[in-house]
Amino acid sequence: MNNGERSVLIEDLVKRFGDFTAVDHINLETHQGEIFGFLGPNGAGKSTTIRMLCGLLRPTSGRAVVAGFDVARQPEAVRQHIGYMSQKFSLYNDLKVIENLRLFAGLYNVPHNVVQERIGWAVEMADLKGQEGMITSTLPGGWKQRLALGCAVLHRPPIIFLDEPTSGVDPISRRQFWDVIHQMSADGVTVFVTTHYMEEAEYCNRLALIYRGKMVALGTPTELKQKFMTGELLLLECEPLGPAVEALQSAPHVLDAAVFGNALHLVVRKAATSIPDIRAFLGTRGVTVSRIEPIRPSLEDVFVSLTTERDAAREETN
Repeated sequence: MNNGERSVLIEDLVKRFGDFTAVDHINLETHQGEIFGFLGPNGAGKSTTIRMLCGLLRPTSGRAVVAGFDVARQPEAVRQHIGYMSQKFSLYNDLKVIENLRLFAGLYNVPHNVVQERIGWAVEMADLKGQEGMITSTLPGGWKQRLALGCAVLHRPPIIFLDEPTSGVDPISRRQFWDVIHQMSADGVTVFVTTHYMEEAEYCNRLALIYRGKMVALGTPTELKQKFMTGELLLLECEPLGPAVEALQSAPHVLDAAVFGNALHLVVRKAATSIPDIRAFLGTRGVTVSRIEPIRPSLEDVFVSLTTERDAAREETN
């Protein structure tokens, strides 16, 4: 990642729809070649922020500068210098792969003398060589997503916005898609990506955790996992799970308890001293502990911890 030239600047960005605040005073900046992720649940404000940065929605207040252009005052200039891939597949299903590429080359005003070179580059990048004559509707989901990305970057924009780009795509295709994103980043393209897949967020250079329209944390995946856990984390496997969760809400050593698959993740102040006390606490309530041990927090643990704190503070003020 190149930390030199600034590509996006956001200052106190706000978007309201009537009485509802979808984006609430977001501040950040990104640099050339950075893969920057917006991580958060559906309805958190990620897509609304992206649409403002693309010049598709006018901010209620605040300021955003993308590729040197103000999104409120120069939305057309912004759109000429970015690529945008929406959540929904936006290509023409009844056209062939090559026809979609030619169409988007025209829409993006790609100079006639470089159209063939750009299309060849996009086909190579999206790993679609030999598939140019296929009808787009017959492509597997992962191939469609790579084709959509190829179309979005035909004009070689310095910044690309990807809104939930791998939603509904199988894990192997998702990984292949991210290989393409890293290739673009290595070429100096700034990539903005929204996702609610926690494991996918690990591929980003930096992340903003978005919740209820606010940015609740900002940093690299490693920084977020180191900074924002209030305590230490335990993995607990036990039976029965439901009563264990309920009992642990009142356990003196447990700051938070959440279900993760067939186990629980517990936030405690000190793992070493809490483990025997939690075993004893659950034993008196008929819960059998098969495994309890310290683990490293994941981004999902960080997000759950941060949002739980926010919700608790919100309830206290209401």
